[in-house]
Amino acid sequence: MSTLQSLGSERPHRAEAVVDLAAIRHNVATLRARAENGAQLMTIVKADGYGHGMIPVARAAREAGADWIGAAVLEEALALRDAGDTGPIFCWLTTPGEPLEDAIAAGIDLSAAAPWEIDELVAGVTDRPARVHLKIDSGLSRGGAVPEEWPALIRAALRAQQAGRIEIKGIWSHLASSDEPKSPANEAQLATFTEAIEVAESFGVDAEFKHLANSGATLALPETHFNLVRPGVATYGLSPFGHALPSAELGLRPAMTLKARYAMVKRVPAGAGVSYGLTWTAPRPSTLGLIPLGYGDGLPRHASNGAPIQSGGERRTIVGRICMDQCVVNLEDDQAAAGDEVVLFGPGADGEPTVDDWADAAGTINYEIVTRLGSRIPRRYIDSGR
Repeated sequence: MSTLQSLGSERPHRAEAVVDLAAIRHNVATLRARAENGAQLMTIVKADGYGHGMIPVARAAREAGADWIGAAVLEEALALRDAGDTGPIFCWLTTPGEPLEDAIAAGIDLSAAAPWEIDELVAGVTDRPARVHLKIDSGLSRGGAVPEEWPALIRAALRAQQAGRIEIKGIWSHLASSDEPKSPANEAQLATFTEAIEVAESFGVDAEFKHLANSGATLALPETHFNLVRPGVATYGLSPFGHALPSAELGLRPAMTLKARYAMVKRVPAGAGVSYGLTWTAPRPSTLGLIPLGYGDGLPRHASNGAPIQSGGERRTIVGRICMDQCVVNLEDDQAAAGDEVVLFGPGADGEPTVDDWADAAGTINYEIVTRLGSRIPRRYIDSGR
């Protein structure tokens, strides 16, 4: 998409996100092995591959055996086709009036959750019928037809299919609480989804694919797998369960390391206030390092006065408020200089902070930390497996 890419031959950047494609392939293979009863696997690459780079991630996923690629919005799905991906692609989030005809012509599977969406799909058909997955709202109360409106959606879809305008390829839904595998909401949604399949089949629907499982369910709820699973965040080596069940215990490898180089290092006296609002004051003479990254690059401002980094092999803490373009770290009495490398997060194998550590500091989830990283940070792709 729009994210800058580095091939490793340029001069050093002020910052970069290093993405290991071998880790992506490893995670896809691991998730594929967890799918029950030979279920196919759809790798979700929405939001520029959760900030990792949609096209490189999709290619690595295909290499590792991903049967499907999932993209939230049309521009993502079409960009995958433009990049040469010829395999099955599923796209599920559209609004009235979007150019569905382009996606239909490109053979992209689309979602429908209301009769008006069937009408829009029919209007977009030219040379080939639209491939459609009908969505039931099984309890998330987001997209999908509520059970009371499910029969009307089925009837509209069957009329369009009988007219040769669409093919009903799937029935699907999305879980609300798979990151809490023991939540009773999972059992309730599974029951609603199963009933929706039975209702559809009673009307004569013969959908090839039934899919409900996201990352958490792929890893912990095998009864939700049906014949297609859709892991997202786990593809990138991040646990949907956070610290409760870390990536390493799931056999996943975090793929991204965020690095920067100090723009300045200086000594300040005791009592010196740091950054906007002077919310942190040096308790004694201290060395401060200026990191040229801020909330304009995607660092969460809520992680001010607490986010960890690694500098010179030591864990240190960001102090003061994170600004738009920069933040400050307390190096205490460490020796450092402008241009030295600092690691904000990575897999954690060398003692560096992880994405989960940053999520804890910001009071959010690991999904948000990587996805919000902006286009000012170049992505550099490595392949530790080759």
